[in-house]
Amino acid sequence: MFHLFRYLKLYRWTVAAVLVLVLMQSFAELYLPTLMADIVDKGIVAKDIPYIWEIGGFMLLITLAGALVSITASFLSSKASAGFGRIVRAKVFGHVEKFSLQEFDKIGTASLITRTTNDINQVQQVLMMMLRMMVMAPMMCIGGIIMAVSKDPVLSLVLVAILPVLGGAIYLIASRGIPYFKVMQTKLDRLNLVLREALTGIRVIRSFNRIDHEKRRFDDANRDLTDTAVKVNQIMAFMWPVMMLIINFSSIAIIWFGGLRINSGHIQIGDLMAFIQYAMQIMFSLMMLSMMFIMVPRASASAVRINEVLNMEPLIKDGPDSNRAVTARGWVEFDKVRFSYPGAEQPALDGITFTAKPGEVTAIIGGTGSGKSTLLSLIPRFYDVNEGCVRIGGTDVREMPQERLRSCMGLVPQKAVLFTGTVGDNIRFGKDDAEEEEIRHAADVAQATEFIAGMTEEFDSVISQGGTNVSGGQKQRLSIARAIVRRPDIYLFDDSFSALDFRTDAMLRAALRKETTQATVLIVAQRVTTVMDADRILVLEEGRIVGNGTHAELMATSPVYREIVESQLSEEEIA
Repeated sequence: MFHLFRYLKLYRWTVAAVLVLVLMQSFAELYLPTLMADIVDKGIVAKDIPYIWEIGGFMLLITLAGALVSITASFLSSKASAGFGRIVRAKVFGHVEKFSLQEFDKIGTASLITRTTNDINQVQQVLMMMLRMMVMAPMMCIGGIIMAVSKDPVLSLVLVAILPVLGGAIYLIASRGIPYFKVMQTKLDRLNLVLREALTGIRVIRSFNRIDHEKRRFDDANRDLTDTAVKVNQIMAFMWPVMMLIINFSSIAIIWFGGLRINSGHIQIGDLMAFIQYAMQIMFSLMMLSMMFIMVPRASASAVRINEVLNMEPLIKDGPDSNRAVTARGWVEFDKVRFSYPGAEQPALDGITFTAKPGEVTAIIGGTGSGKSTLLSLIPRFYDVNEGCVRIGGTDVREMPQERLRSCMGLVPQKAVLFTGTVGDNIRFGKDDAEEEEIRHAADVAQATEFIAGMTEEFDSVISQGGTNVSGGQKQRLSIARAIVRRPDIYLFDDSFSALDFRTDAMLRAALRKETTQATVLIVAQRVTTVMDADRILVLEEGRIVGNGTHAELMATSPVYREIVESQLSEEEIA
């Protein structure tokens, strides 16, 4: 956990100020019982009213100064801890942005959300407590012991007997509860996962009438987390009454033995009252430390999870020759590419070799699970190949900066993703400085102008979260417009026409042909009508290319392609 505190560099002066203020507050609280003893012994006993007013006024000033110091320390510690949380959240988010899809698959989206929110909040809260208590509690404990011994060394033997009992009770209870804190964070991940799946898949859940099933899943995860939390709290709940019991018995012992010391003339009444105050300060400082024992282990478990993300090195990095210039923009070459997903028994792609040239449309077709989308994912380096290489313009993609590599591409993913904002904002996502004319032209090419014109504010119409206020086909057309406005050298369409009707599909591809005369276009599709006009068609089966050519050539030479065509088109359409 302390490894994370290096991010406090920006707030080091604030932290230093808090520590100084806490020390001042500790000295003030340690000095007050001595002043109270003087009033009791010298003022009240001697009935010296001016002395009582003088010392009492001085105590009041110290109390007010202590209150002001305490408020300032609380404000500054909150500021430092909140700033720390902001910095760590930014660090985690920025680091996660560099992850390849393999890292996302390894940790999981739900766990990443929990680590960025709940886990950082746990560490942030503990930091705020540490700034106050980790300095104040030892100071109060050590200072209280010194002051108590100075009042009466013999009576201090009571503390020698009590403090080990108090420390042992804290250790026994804390050691039973601490192991559950890490378990709680894991179960919180599970709850977050179930909740996220239920919310994102609400349409599927309702359409299959699985609401009760999802409620049971959530209740099981929620009850599991609750049971663990209750168990921890049951264990920790023993701490407060046990400590109060020990403190009350210690007060009785101090008063009992202190009374005997007063009768024998060794101490005065004021010294006994001050001794009791110092004993309470010592024990309450131990109680503050016990609170830290409760919170630090949970924060430590959270810190381990945060560090796991921060220490995870992305598998995909910019290569050593990343400044090498691209000699032939737009050329995409696969050279004996082999790729397997982590843990998979069989490769997703094997022996893939082909070249896609600028000005040509290369279509990829095949059955479900044949590796079409995987092939497309290797071009922008969402994954790295295991064998062979993928080249863009003659340069291995592993030797190019990822930013420069992806800046020359316009990707339309299989699942259309829209962001909260306006229609124009979503299209402009492909090019930040796109002019209004460019946005309208991209919408025209993507056949999106008609439905945009029907919206209340046209390009200024708001898209709701996840694009729930537009249809699947409209989402796809906006995603295509987002890629077109970028004017990239390479267009990647991953089954991006599946939600379009045949008429819109044909019109879009015709408009796209005119728009991409100088660009390389790769289209993954399930429909034969989408790919049959392509300059080159690659037929995939079980991760291998089993056909390469035009529609007419493949109809004559590829049984797999002919089978796909015959399953979708009638004999008249084939003819």
